[in-house]
Amino acid sequence: MEQLLQKILAGDRRAVARAITLVENRSPERYQLLAGLRPSASKAHVIGITGSPGAGKSSLVDQLTLEYRRQGLTVGIIAVDPSSPFTGGALLGDRIRMQQHATDPGVFIRSMGTRGNVGGLAPATREAVKVLAASGKDLVLVETVGVGQSELEIMKLADTTVVVLTPGAGDSIQTIKAGIMEIADIFAVNKADLPGARRLAREVEVMLQTNCPGTPWCPPVIQTVTINRHGVKELAETIKKHFAYLVESGKLNDKRRQRAGDEVTEIIITLLKEWFNRDALVDSFVSELMNKLEKDSIDPYYAATTILKRIFDGGFKGDMNPFQE
Repeated sequence: MEQLLQKILAGDRRAVARAITLVENRSPERYQLLAGLRPSASKAHVIGITGSPGAGKSSLVDQLTLEYRRQGLTVGIIAVDPSSPFTGGALLGDRIRMQQHATDPGVFIRSMGTRGNVGGLAPATREAVKVLAASGKDLVLVETVGVGQSELEIMKLADTTVVVLTPGAGDSIQTIKAGIMEIADIFAVNKADLPGARRLAREVEVMLQTNCPGTPWCPPVIQTVTINRHGVKELAETIKKHFAYLVESGKLNDKRRQRAGDEVTEIIITLLKEWFNRDALVDSFVSELMNKLEKDSIDPYYAATTILKRIFDGGFKGDMNPFQE
């Protein structure tokens, strides 16, 4: 594990790929690996690109990556695609749209399926971002699966969140509903060469003027066309300005502190699930509870609180150490 850790920190592509596979497969080894990577994982600027299906997120990520590479910056990309509810598989098509970067040593692209996870991200996205950040990437772009109005997980992961909108995707009220619109640090009205783009941009700007008075950062609205790269450089510069604002205002530390708290909560839930699926069901105490639950002699809330009480009282003999094989 130490050898793998050192190779990742040195930017070895094969080691990075292997590490992301470890976290995707939910291997117990990942905890020790991520603990070792953590001190080096805070330097990268994490940028979330989210929006509805068909908004052109992949094309925008592709063009932003090209712009960043022209500036000499290294880029990691996590592209999330939906998984089939029937087979569990996913067509990882976002990588196909970014073929021009496939052989660029300064770009690392990884696609992953949601595996049934809601919120626009895959279960291992947060951990994969840490691996890429620790490998020395200047920027990590996270493209969510096409999301609706309430899939807001990206705001818990990204330093800067770009919400991509397109004209013709519904009436203006539908577009500016609460939810996903409230997580944006920047709006990108993509496919701005289509009819209705200027109107959409103006309506979002009017909404922001109502919500922004007195706030130090009001989300800018950038119009982009990926075919001719219109607005892409401006979007990249605006993302840079937002990161500078976060650093200068101290909000970057606040965001990452909140993110660490969210991560602890998620890890607790994950560890409990993994322990329960691995060890708890073979415990006679839990088995008896499950039998009573099946017979409706107790309810799920009673079963859950009883198990938690037994955990806190040290009543289980099993090893709950997450680093075990």
